[in-house]
Amino acid sequence: MDSHYSLGIDTSNYKTSVAVINTEGDIICNLQKYLDVKKGERGLRQSAALFQHVNNLPALIQTAFASIKEGGKVDCVCTSARPRPVEGSYMPVFNAGVSAGKMLAAALDTAYLAFSHQEGHIEAVKHDSPLKDVKRIVSFHFSGGTSEALLVEENKIDIVGGSKDLAFGQVLDRVGVALGTAFPCGQELDELALSCQSSTQNLLPKIKCADGYINLSGIETKCQRMIGECNDAVLVAMLFQRLGESIEEMILQLHKKYRINDFLFAGGVSASTYIRKMLRSDLPQLNICFGEPALSTDNAVGIARLGGKKIWP
Repeated sequence: MDSHYSLGIDTSNYKTSVAVINTEGDIICNLQKYLDVKKGERGLRQSAALFQHVNNLPALIQTAFASIKEGGKVDCVCTSARPRPVEGSYMPVFNAGVSAGKMLAAALDTAYLAFSHQEGHIEAVKHDSPLKDVKRIVSFHFSGGTSEALLVEENKIDIVGGSKDLAFGQVLDRVGVALGTAFPCGQELDELALSCQSSTQNLLPKIKCADGYINLSGIETKCQRMIGECNDAVLVAMLFQRLGESIEEMILQLHKKYRINDFLFAGGVSASTYIRKMLRSDLPQLNICFGEPALSTDNAVGIARLGGKKIWP
């Protein structure tokens, strides 16, 4: 009997991703290539990112097909076509994946399906989590461009909290680039924070949270002013502590407001070991679930799994 597969493509602001799953939802391959960003810069223009995706996709797709068993059939090609699953949500960078996905589906004479980048993030971590079959949860999507608390009910996703200005990832990238860290900076800063052995008083202001919402521009400005005034590791550890505290306050406010105990974390920032340890230690009374770090950052696994659910009910 031939094997059947779903192929996913995700072309975000940071990474070109291609993944293949089988009918059981198992990952056959999870391929990712970071976009090249010059040292000292904090990202890419959409046109430059799209150009890199176009160049990256052929080799990744070729490698993905090499992972498929001989005689296997790709039942669907799926892409992330927009940032969020709402009308008007759009970013040119996703056009690279959409174009490649449609051409590939036509060449294979198979189904083409489109989802949002955000839906892919949630599915990537939820599929193998204890919350897989829970119908009503709060999912946090924390990444380089998004910091949102999402009430997820069946096929409906509503924003119920998050940051009103900068995303968590933007704060980390801006501070990290100023410290000389290569973009994107999250993983290196996480390791730096974990290495800090200092227990000095936190000199950064606490981040206020009201009804599940916060603002992050103030703490980013304060960090920029403190660069050079204290040890880099100490500064980064203080920043991570304040970010973690703000997430904890969001969780507690949303827990009280929506009477929800189940919280799922998606997005690259949620791969932080520092943040994971902090939340699990401070909030043991709630069901806080993280995905594998490799599935928390940008990837196409969730997109492929969403397609598989449509094709193989």
